[in-house]
Amino acid sequence: MITCFDIGGTAIKSARATSPDDIQALGRVPTPRDDFEAFAATIGRIATEATGNDNSLIAISLAGVVDSDTGCITCANIPCINGRRLAADLEEALKRPVLIANDADCFALAEAMMGAGRGHRVVFGAILGSGVGGGVIIDGKILTGAGGFAGEWGHGPISKTLAGDPSVAIPRFACGCGQTGCIDAICSARGLEKLHHYLHGIEASSTEIINAWTSGDAQAARTIDCHVDILSDALALVVNVLGASIVPVGGGLSNSLPLIERIDAAVRRRILRKTDTPLVVQAQCRIEPGLIGAGLLGLDYENTSI
Repeated sequence: MITCFDIGGTAIKSARATSPDDIQALGRVPTPRDDFEAFAATIGRIATEATGNDNSLIAISLAGVVDSDTGCITCANIPCINGRRLAADLEEALKRPVLIANDADCFALAEAMMGAGRGHRVVFGAILGSGVGGGVIIDGKILTGAGGFAGEWGHGPISKTLAGDPSVAIPRFACGCGQTGCIDAICSARGLEKLHHYLHGIEASSTEIINAWTSGDAQAARTIDCHVDILSDALALVVNVLGASIVPVGGGLSNSLPLIERIDAAVRRRILRKTDTPLVVQAQCRIEPGLIGAGLLGLDYENTSI
């Protein structure tokens, strides 16, 4: 039995896992953002209450980058763990084994093993939400890559400057990573809103834009046309490079099935492998994929360590 956690800047969610089919959510508590001792104590207390065992494994899905070479964490939302070798520090504080993975990687693992990616050897889990990210699963294992950055297709100055039909000039927006022209900056939920304002001078939320599009609004349709054109170029390249046979999508934008279907059709027109089978699909693990992924990560570690 292990305790798994999905940790963000606001809340720590936890679950008890005994098998891939038995991952039971336990609840949520506020994240101690500025006090590492309080952070570690919270994790330890929940794990002990969950398993009754002071030595059981802890597996964590974290909203941050885990450097696969050094174990150091980059996590701006939780200052007390930023820059720490978190797994090692927690193991020292709690005297129990700790595994940590990026939340997008855990999402991708959940989809590969329990969701839309079941039966597929290479799965690319894409996140389209407040940011654009992803995770790569090959033969049921997370591909971490150098520095822990595998799957980060949202970043890099590659956003096209002509998009839509008929084409219109699109600027390359500045991205929070420090670059200009990232997919994250224009294809995330906030990016969709920036694109809509650029094209039409209208302030609207991503949900309002999508709802207007599905209701037949011409301006929203123009925005979606440009958005899908930009996004699908980048995603098709990812599919070609990885050879992924399925791309489950999570994040807030994935709640729109018409949008996912539109992206799927556009990506399949652009990839080298021609198929009539849906490739870009809604994620099936709609509830707590971070916890599911962390649980699967921990259970796999226990099984391979026996």
